[in-house]
Amino acid sequence: MHYIVWEYEVRPDRVPAFVALYGPTGAWARLFSGGTGYQGTTLCADTARPTHFVTLDRWASAAALEACLATAREAYERLDAEGAELTVWERRLGAFELKETDG
Repeated sequence: MHYIVWEYEVRPDRVPAFVALYGPTGAWARLFSGGTGYQGTTLCADTARPTHFVTLDRWASAAALEACLATAREAYERLDAEGAELTVWERRLGAFELKETDG
């Protein structure tokens, strides 16, 4: 499994709108669900800082993500601009692969 992890600091007055946009049934998840291999989004809120969040987007593979982005670039850019209005800053923490252990 391929994960994309983002970190956000959200404007205090925009937290509900941020959760609606970035949550597991929000506009980002709906956009990604049009792509083959999308397996869901998890939105996590920091227990100590109510305006600090991370998202984990799950994909079958990096190739599945890239294929989705190639076909949805314009919609992606619109949502990205919408999200920028809700945040103080955001940063991509990275792309991660799930590693299984043998025991």
